Amino acid sequence: MRLISAENLSVHHGGVAVLAGVNLAIERGEIVTLVGPNGSGKSTLVRALIGAEKAATGEVVRAAGLHIGYVPQRLHIDATLPLTVARFLNLPRRVPAAEASAALQRTGVAGLEGRQITALSGGQFQRVLLARALLSRPDILMLDEPTQGLDQPGVAAFYRLLVDLRHETGCAVLLVSHDLHVVMAASDRVICLNGHICCEGTPSVVTAAPEYRALFGLGTGGALALYQHAHDHDHEHDLGHGHDHAHPHSHEPPHAG
Repeated sequence: MRLISAENLSVHHGGVAVLAGVNLAIERGEIVTLVGPNGSGKSTLVRALIGAEKAATGEVVRAAGLHIGYVPQRLHIDATLPLTVARFLNLPRRVPAAEASAALQRTGVAGLEGRQITALSGGQFQRVLLARALLSRPDILMLDEPTQGLDQPGVAAFYRLLVDLRHETGCAVLLVSHDLHVVMAASDRVICLNGHICCEGTPSVVTAAPEYRALFGLGTGGALALYQHAHDHDHEHDLGHGHDHAHPHSHEPPHAG
C-alpha cells in the first residue's frame, strides 16, 4: 500500500529551486534511506512530505488518514525554560501518562519523565523525540538525521531500534542520513538526492550507479557501508562494509534526474 508520494515535486526558496522534479513513493513497511551532500534538499524534501514546505510545482499525495511521526534534524529548546520530559511528551496535546511511559520504555529511556529536557544527553534526547513520534501511532516515521552527533555504538543501537519498531508496528521509515557512505543494512531502498533524485535502488544498485560515484566519490572503496547488528546473544553491533544485506525489493533501474 502506498503511504505517501511526491509527484513532479519542486520547491523554491526565495525564487531559487531547492528541489526540482522529484518523484518518489513510500510503501507500507519499507525502510528508505535518503542521502545527499549538504544543501541537496534532503530536509526540504522531508518537510514538503509532511506539509511544512509549499510546493512550487507538483504535489504530495498522502493516504487517507495517514499518521506521520516526525523527528526533526534540530529542535531548539531554550536552556532557561523548565521543561520536563513528561511535559514535552504532552505537547502539543496531552497523552495518558501510561502511554508516555510505555513509549519511553520502548525507545530505551524508561524513567526519564521527571528529567529536564536540557539535561539529557544527545542519545537520550533523540530517543525521547522518537518516543514522542511513536505516540501518534504513525504509519510512517520520518527522521531527519536522527543520529547526528551520536557515536558509532549509539548510531548502531538507534538503527537497531528502528528496525525492531518496523517489525513490531509495520510502519514505514524514511531516514535522512548525514553520512553519505553509511546507511542501515535493513534499508529496502537508498535514494541519492542533489536537488533532484540522482539514483535510487537497493544499496548494491546505488553503489554501482555512476551518478552516486560522481556525487560522493569512491569513499569506502566506492561502496556503501552498512550498519548491521550481530546475531550473537549479547547483541553487539558492528559496521559492515560493502555487503548488501538489504531486503529484496523490486525497483526500477537507477536513473539520472
